[in-house]
Amino acid sequence: MPPRHQLLAVLVACTWGLNFLAIDASLGHFPPFFLVALRFAVIAVPTVLLVPRPQVPVRWLVGYGLGFGTLQFLFLYWGMEAGMPPGTASLVLQASAPFTLVLGAALLGERVGPRGVLGVVLAGAGLAVVGWHRAEAAGLLPFLLVLAGALGWAIGNLCSRLARAPQPLHLTLWMSVVPPVPMLVLALAVEGPQPIATSLTTLASPSGVLALAGLAYTVLVGTVVGSGLWTWLMARHPASQVAPFSMLVPVVGMSGAWVVLGEQAAPLELAGATLVVGGVLLATLRRGVRAAPVPVPMSGPMSGPVPAGALGSGRD
Repeated sequence: MPPRHQLLAVLVACTWGLNFLAIDASLGHFPPFFLVALRFAVIAVPTVLLVPRPQVPVRWLVGYGLGFGTLQFLFLYWGMEAGMPPGTASLVLQASAPFTLVLGAALLGERVGPRGVLGVVLAGAGLAVVGWHRAEAAGLLPFLLVLAGALGWAIGNLCSRLARAPQPLHLTLWMSVVPPVPMLVLALAVEGPQPIATSLTTLASPSGVLALAGLAYTVLVGTVVGSGLWTWLMARHPASQVAPFSMLVPVVGMSGAWVVLGEQAAPLELAGATLVVGGVLLATLRRGVRAAPVPVPMSGPMSGPVPAGALGSGRD
């Protein structure tokens, strides 16, 4: 990668890391389930009107939307609302990479070499350290919720891989069409119409303005700009060269949370973070991994870059 493209990859990692601060600002005003519905509805409406639907089987488009969009952000927002600090959330969500590795081996017959196995073990050990500290410091539930979000991301990765979209950015945008309706129904059933109505009628308040700013950042910067640049880079360079830059996300997330929110990581959490990052890098930067053939849908074979975070790729 030329230096200019490396700088773009660093920029994407920075926008994604700071995205956790934006989410935290929005959660200060909106109920979490409704915020997920709102986030994706803002993207879905112009997508349906302006972006051609990707030529992929509907089941993989829906699966990608349910895994990557619905499950990931349902549990991420729920976990952060329950008390998971933004910086730590940005770290725990990186568990999606080892989860994808394991699911790919179990469900798709992907072959995992010794480096991949060791990477999963190291990342798992790091997550166990962070989870243990979280359980002692502020309860285990927020950690487990964000970990479930990482599993949702991994499920979305597999569906995205199987979709084999010729235009990955179109698939990413159309994925946003899936979450709004089920998340709105869930929000009405669990959170109730009154908190949702209150959050909408008090948007002119200081917390409302901050929440809208966080939502705008998440949609425009984190999703449109960040994902757009990442897809552009993945289409032009081997995934093994691009994907490692995603490991800067928890570094930026934890640093930003420390500067802006005063969030301080305990030494034990930093040790766990080192194991997680090192394990993910070890698992995703392996060479010579061969995947078993993936069944091709009846519509015919389609090729495209594997999304970051997917098996062998190394990634709001």
